[in-house]
Amino acid sequence: MSYRIREVDGFEESDTLAELHGLTFLDEAKVPSFEEGHWWLCYRDKKPVAFAGLVPSVFPKAGYFTRVGVVPEHSGHGLQLRFMRVLERRARSNGWGMIVSDTTDNVRSANNFIRAGYRLFEPELKWAFPHSLYWRKLL
Repeated sequence: MSYRIREVDGFEESDTLAELHGLTFLDEAKVPSFEEGHWWLCYRDKKPVAFAGLVPSVFPKAGYFTRVGVVPEHSGHGLQLRFMRVLERRARSNGWGMIVSDTTDNVRSANNFIRAGYRLFEPELKWAFPHSLYWRKLL
């Protein structure tokens, strides 16, 4: 299968991003503000099948990998890892030296963070759920 990832304007593509968010998070996570940060869509042919976002972090000169969602029938094709690479390029071009993120009850996603070179860390102020795992990668 051939997939293409491109950065999009979150405001212009907010309906598509919100639809993909609903298909992938099933109302289990709050819909983020797509007007903030950088957003990408992944297409299979001309149909959007996945999305990801990177916003400024509370950590200095760092980005927060805020969301990645892949429509279930397109899972297993390495899309999250591909998103990680494009987000890292964008973070470097922004002058950021680190990306942080978190996972909660998602072994597949945690394994992808490990494959991509992210390491677990314990932030002073935890921003997610009590049992979330926190990830960071120095760029």
